[in-house]
Amino acid sequence: MQTDFTLAQLNDPDIAASNDILRKCVHCGFCTATCPTYVLKGDELDSPRGRIYLMKQAFESGAPATPKLVKHLDRCLSCLSCMTTCPASVDYMHLVDHGRTFIEKTYTRPWFDRLLRNVLAIVLPNPKLFRFALLGAKLGRPLAGVLPGRLGAMLKLAPRSIPGPSPMDVAQVFKAEGAMKRRVAILSGCAQQVLRPAINEATVRLLTRQGCEVVVAANQGCCGALVHHMGREHEGHEAAKRNIAAWEAAASQYGEIDDIVINASGCGTTVKDYGWMLRNDDAWAARAATISGKTRDVTEILEGLGLSGVVEGPRPVLAYHSACSMQHGQQIKTAPVNLLQAAGFEVHQPAESHLCCGSAGTYNIMQPEWAAELGARKAGNIQRLGVDMVATGNIGCLTQITEHLKGEGAPPVVHTVELLDWATGGPMPQNIGRVKNMH
Repeated sequence: MQTDFTLAQLNDPDIAASNDILRKCVHCGFCTATCPTYVLKGDELDSPRGRIYLMKQAFESGAPATPKLVKHLDRCLSCLSCMTTCPASVDYMHLVDHGRTFIEKTYTRPWFDRLLRNVLAIVLPNPKLFRFALLGAKLGRPLAGVLPGRLGAMLKLAPRSIPGPSPMDVAQVFKAEGAMKRRVAILSGCAQQVLRPAINEATVRLLTRQGCEVVVAANQGCCGALVHHMGREHEGHEAAKRNIAAWEAAASQYGEIDDIVINASGCGTTVKDYGWMLRNDDAWAARAATISGKTRDVTEILEGLGLSGVVEGPRPVLAYHSACSMQHGQQIKTAPVNLLQAAGFEVHQPAESHLCCGSAGTYNIMQPEWAAELGARKAGNIQRLGVDMVATGNIGCLTQITEHLKGEGAPPVVHTVELLDWATGGPMPQNIGRVKNMH
């Protein structure tokens, strides 16, 4: 794609990076076939190619973002399916990140939009505030069907019960069982630690059983993905710096950290990107690159170690849903399925497995109608498999798919590590109690 930036514009490192990305696009349209929003609506401006044109025009003009650009970038899930299918290797992820930052800096949203985004940016990354907000949302959940749009969407996503505090809420070290093979630091996260602390607890049991010492570092927190994808660049960078400093301090206290382990693939994609996010910050660039280079999804670590200690016994038949941040963002496609099969599970993958379920961070709150269509489509493809359970590696997908799997006998959704933990001697995941057929 030909671009027309001035030399002055190219002195901006973000414009220079986007210029390089734009010039790789060859207008082929392969991305349209795998873009969920284009598949839903067939609008060129709701495809990656259309959004690329809009961003090019906006960046070249130097004028503030237009409502048209905002509308179509807001509808983008950042699922990155387009990057998997792009023959020219266009780095759409970083281009759309720049587009969102550009909007945040140059466009004034309607007041309710600003209010909602501010609330989400403050509450969701803070486990204490998020837990308090969920208590209120739980009381309001019966009204979800009558409240309009985003308000109703937020209440629908509120869990019917809120787990209590977890051991993972405090900094500590979990020793490896037997000889220590690796020392890893785990990202406890924010929303997941409130919604489903059992995932982190299962991860620790599983890793220590496989010979890993697991460090829960003091002062770590939200990975920054939520605010980063809102275009709130400064807040995203501050979250990254806090985590980098926390893991560096943990290494000084406990010894060299071999891996940063992530069990929410949306967070993993972001932490692996810290090096890019802070590339222009002289004080943090090298430190961020080091952390990104050590970051692994939990299934990558387990595949490298080899899954040992599998306990014989009946298993539910699974559908595996690969989160977009897993298969497209991190290009992890085989490790989770291979591990589940090694643990004795029969695993099936639904039709259109490359398409997003509609969760995408806060997308199912900010774009509830589009998210609901994608969620129903995903749930339908899963239910047609006739499986007993669904496994996935991302808390957002787990919540979204659970909401859209309707009817008596709908398969429960659990995290991959919960199943692997159970299969290697850990406790049975709570939702398996609903499964009638074990094979």
